[in-house]
Amino acid sequence: MSPGINLDKAWSRHQPTEETRNRVTLAPMTQSDLDTVIDIEQTAYSHPWTLGNFRDSLNPLFDAQCLWLDGELLGYFLAMRGVEEMHLLNITVAPAHQGQGWGHMMLDALSLMSRHEGAQWLWLEVRQSNLRALQVYERYGFKQISIRKDYYPAGRLQREHAVVMSLKL
Repeated sequence: MSPGINLDKAWSRHQPTEETRNRVTLAPMTQSDLDTVIDIEQTAYSHPWTLGNFRDSLNPLFDAQCLWLDGELLGYFLAMRGVEEMHLLNITVAPAHQGQGWGHMMLDALSLMSRHEGAQWLWLEVRQSNLRALQVYERYGFKQISIRKDYYPAGRLQREHAVVMSLKL
């Protein structure tokens, strides 16, 4: 994704103070961010991505971005480019910063960046049990398309269905 995207539109729903706006940055994820990313990932999820998953995503096929406030990592997202679409693979807000609008802000940024790259659709999967995330995506405008049975690991020898959702950009 183009690091030069103007994120003013991404702030439109959040209306932070000017001081906060000046302290927040969205920047491409780098190797040096991965230790902090992994710390957040392991805190946020029962089945976190591995360091290898994140390393593999730091290549031109993927868009990986970190959201920072005064040098503290608030969250991150990773998306994979497709033909006229973007597939959101992971979006995470650090548990200490959840419920403050940062997830919506990152979705706004991803939508803007995706449109800039010519995407017409944004796709994602979410655990069927993740009601909070489902509500966030539905409020954002995503529509449920289908269910992928037994998509996610859910414990020893157990699997969980994924809800497939899309958003017309």
